[in-house]
Amino acid sequence: MTRGAVELRAVTKRFGQVEAVSGMDLSVAAGSLTGFIGPNGAGKSTTIRMIMSIIRPDSGTVDVLGADAIAAKDRIGYLPEERGLYRRMRVTEFLCYMAALKGMPAHGLRARVRAWLERVQLPEAERKRCQELSKGQQQKVQFIASVIHEPELIILDEPFSGLDPVNARLLNRLIREIHSTGRTIIFSTHVMHQAEQLCDRIVLINRGRKILDASMQEIRARFDPRVVEAEPLDGDARAADALARVPGVASAHWSPERRAAELALAPGADGQAVMGAAVAAMPLRHVALRRTTLDDVFVELVGEAAPPSEESGNG
Repeated sequence: MTRGAVELRAVTKRFGQVEAVSGMDLSVAAGSLTGFIGPNGAGKSTTIRMIMSIIRPDSGTVDVLGADAIAAKDRIGYLPEERGLYRRMRVTEFLCYMAALKGMPAHGLRARVRAWLERVQLPEAERKRCQELSKGQQQKVQFIASVIHEPELIILDEPFSGLDPVNARLLNRLIREIHSTGRTIIFSTHVMHQAEQLCDRIVLINRGRKILDASMQEIRARFDPRVVEAEPLDGDARAADALARVPGVASAHWSPERRAAELALAPGADGQAVMGAAVAAMPLRHVALRRTTLDDVFVELVGEAAPPSEESGNG
């Protein structure tokens, strides 16, 4: 069997009476982009800290790039949940220092730093002190520090937290670009749509246990909602009653949030045929098979509470 970039076997970690991680088995394939999701306090950050050898498991084994994170430190990039810069250092000096700690030679390093600041749209920050940057700018500088040495494995704990939509989109694009070069990336996030867009695999952790470990394709097949969403042209909620009589529809209800009727398909019903019959029944602005989202999966597996926002506490 091929060894993954990261392997956890029967890993358990307690803090006093609290079992933060319980019997975790996990294999992260080399070259994959894996998202850790879960509610606050689920054990995501604790798992990442054990992968990074910041804390040790009480039992079980952790293998990172064939050894442990300390032995492989120059091959790993890590953006921790607790951000921190040397506030009085200038940005270029800080990034050169962090790169040197990872074994990068001094020759050409300043040019590399300059190129990375351009990529994250911070060329003006080159001579600034870290304390002069906004929170979002500081986060982009720390992201550079985690990837500038071109590590094999990149671990990002809540990378989108505190970023506005423009910078979140920029970071999303950079993560995709880095992943396309064959790097293994693990990131923890509360932002479900970011995980859905980026990841080829999702690990859902709840109460210290792994309750889902699957590709997005497998997740969509397993949690297919079998629902047709039909938005009437006139926005009339009574459309749900009329569409409930369409052949192949088991039940229908009106969604005020979506301003659409949600048609649950009967067992064996063909979604395309139901959509065609719905269009024939009345004028529709939009009709489509509803696609499973990570929000839906989260609610089904964890509970009715909405997924925590990117602003809320630790994982």
